[in-house]
Amino acid sequence: MISQLVRFGCVGGVAAAVHLAVVALLVMLLAMSPLLANVAGFGVAFQVTYFGHRQWTFRVAKRNGDYRRMLVVSLAAFALNELMYAVLLQTTSLDYRLALGLVLVAVAGLTFIGSRVWVFTHAS
Repeated sequence: MISQLVRFGCVGGVAAAVHLAVVALLVMLLAMSPLLANVAGFGVAFQVTYFGHRQWTFRVAKRNGDYRRMLVVSLAAFALNELMYAVLLQTTSLDYRLALGLVLVAVAGLTFIGSRVWVFTHAS
């Protein structure tokens, strides 16, 4: 399980970097609100997360329903992400990028637990 946690952290780090980059680009280039840009960042980062965790973190072959289950877990985590992000943006003076980074780290554990116990239960 320790090696899974390390791999999960690596994949999550890449997904978080992608998520943050998408948000920053949309805010800077299109003047999109950080909360709206967060939705787009999630959509792009989800692909990194799913394929990275399936191929490397949990090392499993594709199975019917994995993508849908991962999407459910990720959407639940994203709902919490968006709520926490909105609260931080409205109640603190944190830069939107720092606030998002804190939220991504805070929510990561839920994604690991959901992935391990429900999405990729067939992992060896």
